[in-house]
Amino acid sequence: MRDGKGAIGETLLTWYDTHARVMPWRVSPADRAEGERPDPYRVWLSEVMLQQTTVAAVRDYFRRFTERWPDVGALAAAEDGDVMAEWAGLGYYARARNLLKCARVVAGELDGRFPETAAELQKLPGIGPYTSAAIAAIAYDEPVAVVDGNVERVVSRLFSVDTPLPSAKAELTELTAQITPEDRPGDFAQAMMDLGATICTPRNPACGICPLIDSCTARAAGIAETLPRKAPKKEKPTRRGFAYVAMNGQGDVLLERRPDKGLLGGTLGFPGSDWSEAPTPAPPMQADWTLSPVEVRHTFTHFHLILQVHVTRTETDAVTPRADFRPGDLPTLMRKVWDAAQSAEWPQAE
Repeated sequence: MRDGKGAIGETLLTWYDTHARVMPWRVSPADRAEGERPDPYRVWLSEVMLQQTTVAAVRDYFRRFTERWPDVGALAAAEDGDVMAEWAGLGYYARARNLLKCARVVAGELDGRFPETAAELQKLPGIGPYTSAAIAAIAYDEPVAVVDGNVERVVSRLFSVDTPLPSAKAELTELTAQITPEDRPGDFAQAMMDLGATICTPRNPACGICPLIDSCTARAAGIAETLPRKAPKKEKPTRRGFAYVAMNGQGDVLLERRPDKGLLGGTLGFPGSDWSEAPTPAPPMQADWTLSPVEVRHTFTHFHLILQVHVTRTETDAVTPRADFRPGDLPTLMRKVWDAAQSAEWPQAE
């Protein structure tokens, strides 16, 4: 059985040499063959950005980050607020906070060098089992199993794994380890991701052009599109809250930086209340507040959120100058709050 599974790696690498996607963080198979090595910093940065985010969304963020902070030392020296502003729109802001923590450990304690094994990489802030395996395989050719959502789908179909996710994760990781070759494990990991993203897709997989068609047991059984199976999702609860947008007569805006821990931690935003089934109004000051006719609706991983937006004009020193205020630097939720505020009838400044 090991020989058959070993052939999967050889077949897929041959396909990858011709069909590899072009990524700004990736070293192509041809360049790898010429001796070019992936930069662990770029591999790490891309993998953190790609967590729960699409390749299309990440490309421009990655380019801006690497132009502004071309190596781990530059990122480690960056201002927290600058990094959070560049991250705005990517979501899951704990990733950005851990990005800085990790960069500072690598730059300050490890002389700017990332560890070369998955086990050591996983000791760094914000690097879990998947990310550590991806960096170790792609940057250092450690033959470890790299299993993201695309790989879970490919492997579940190759071996007809009908255990629902997430319960099937351990089995899928073991099967991926069995077919990961000792030679070029990093290219193999990226080939599996590319296969899942372009051919072995969630709906209507293009089995007819798949390089692994002869090895796929689910395709032979006619059940490929039904895999992987997933446990039913729990219905998300809905929470509510209040957000407050205050400006003075010059158009300077009242912003606050959220606590490091929690949702949107460390990001700039508008003052607001708690988010719950029965939130308590919490205006940041006494003023003539006007309710916007537009509610803000936003969905987080575990709940839906509905915000009522109140606006006012008042003179206060605790503001961000209009010239320095860039709505695009705010998280998506706070940009929605700003947009809703524009629909309100603003009272006159006190």
